Amino acid sequence: METWNGENAMGESEVSATGVSDSDDSLAAYVRKISKYPLLSHEEEFELARKSHDNHDAEAVDRLINSNLRFVVRVALHYRFSGAKILDLIQEGNIGLIMAVKKFNPHKGCRLITYAVWWIRAYIQNFVMKTWSVVRIGTTQTQRKLFYKMGAIGKTLQSDQDNEDWYALLASDLDVTRDDLVEMRERVTHRDVSLDCPFDGDDDLTPLDLLRSTFSNQEDVISRQEERTVRAREIENGLKILTAREAYVVKNRIMTSEPCTLQQIGDHLNVSRERVRQIELRALKKLREELEKQVAQEPHRVVTMARTQKGSPNPHPPSERGWSSHLRTA
Repeated sequence: METWNGENAMGESEVSATGVSDSDDSLAAYVRKISKYPLLSHEEEFELARKSHDNHDAEAVDRLINSNLRFVVRVALHYRFSGAKILDLIQEGNIGLIMAVKKFNPHKGCRLITYAVWWIRAYIQNFVMKTWSVVRIGTTQTQRKLFYKMGAIGKTLQSDQDNEDWYALLASDLDVTRDDLVEMRERVTHRDVSLDCPFDGDDDLTPLDLLRSTFSNQEDVISRQEERTVRAREIENGLKILTAREAYVVKNRIMTSEPCTLQQIGDHLNVSRERVRQIELRALKKLREELEKQVAQEPHRVVTMARTQKGSPNPHPPSERGWSSHLRTA
């Protein structure tokens, strides 16, 4: 089992030597702060751990946590190339340390940090995996094992990515399938790309700008809305020439988003399905004849009506496409 002792603690000078990008002010200040907590001797640690374990002493828990915070920094620095911010890694590691202190049993004969390092690593690794991609990875034990080992084997895979024998050998050594190995390599080596992130050398152009829009042109949308409005008004006017029964059939068979069946209308009117069909055909024929008469008498009437909507003419007069689309079969 891996053991840790006071010599493993992370000092401020070591932090500066790591070259971590965000260790400048915030990390250095954090290390200075936690360095004020003294390391514990074996006897001091055992006594505090005994109070924590046996008596749930809150003060003992705090001292155990504070005296080991510097170890969390050292562990977190091993994951500084994961893409996550070092302070975020430290924060997750601190949570792991807290859990370890609460569960540590000093009567089993090992030092606290020897036990806690596994909790610290587990929390940091889980955080790295969760923040690596918006698509969740590491959902199985095999995937988690591969993800944690990818840092060590990534360069080897990259240089031998076309060597099938090497893939098979490596998969065998890791006790995973070749497909699992290839899938995890693809996930790890291809990071998420934001559609709003500008291209290199271009402050304005983004991947989103190059995607084809699926939204309708606003002018076309308004035009279709105007056409539907005028068409509905024309049909309403046309219903005046129909009998009450014919108007009912047209409204419930044509002028609704959920047309009734012939049987439903027949049950309402107390007639057969065939009789409803005949009424519908007769009504549509009347409407078609009325439409043709109106177009012949006032060919520009509908265009004039459309101009009153939003102040612009409709490029597709609904008199030529409105009723006729419903009446062709009449």
